[in-house]
Amino acid sequence: MKNQVNSIYKQAERFADITKKSIISGNIVRAKKCLALAERLFISGSIETKNAISNVYIFSVSSFMEMRHCNISHLFPQTLKAEYIKQVNTSGV
Repeated sequence: MKNQVNSIYKQAERFADITKKSIISGNIVRAKKCLALAERLFISGSIETKNAISNVYIFSVSSFMEMRHCNISHLFPQTLKAEYIKQVNTSGV
């Protein structure tokens, strides 16, 4: 299948795209549901899942929101927000 997703990192990238499209279209309720699901996966997933959520999903969605001057603190659930802050502090930004 052409659109078959074959790795957890590609799945996280696709999930980030869905979240970003929800934000662009103004569907904040759906975006919050996506973020809540990402948080559940981050909390209860395997090490590989946590890495994919952290390194692909959070990075992609937060970068997108920053470029559009969206307030991350109002949308991101607590655990994802903490991971985002950890990434920002680690990068030295």
